[in-house]
Amino acid sequence: MGRERITLIDGRSGSGKTTYATELARSTGAQLLSLDDVYPGWDGLEAGEAHVLRHVLRALATGQPARWRSWNWADARPGSWHDLDPMCPLVVEGCGAISPAARALADHAVYLELPDDERRRRAIARDGEQFARNWQRWARQEEWHARLHDPRGTADEVIDG
Repeated sequence: MGRERITLIDGRSGSGKTTYATELARSTGAQLLSLDDVYPGWDGLEAGEAHVLRHVLRALATGQPARWRSWNWADARPGSWHDLDPMCPLVVEGCGAISPAARALADHAVYLELPDDERRRRAIARDGEQFARNWQRWARQEEWHARLHDPRGTADEVIDG
């Protein structure tokens, strides 16, 4: 991978997106935006995806200020807005990062995948009982995203997470 300005990293829960994206951002000096910080709750995959497309990717493409609003998971309400530096490379990671519209505004897209049983084991070990209770609820949104946007087929490269 070269010195892309915007890199998208997608995959299902537990596939290794955050680990991969964190290392990529650290090694390249890029800003990191995790969709986990944007999704408005357990039913918010589509809304998080749309938020980043509108307020970050399209804003950067048109020279407007790029910013994103966090979600306060503890209080189940919107959090604060965060500005992004338009001169600094950006890594966007999370399920919902890659769609045809987002890919058209980015320089590179990576899809991470793992077998379902290993993904679930990793995700529950990382996030605990709260995620275990919401696994199927979230998985349905991931499946919808995959059918609607084909992030794996839209990515420039597919990596075993």
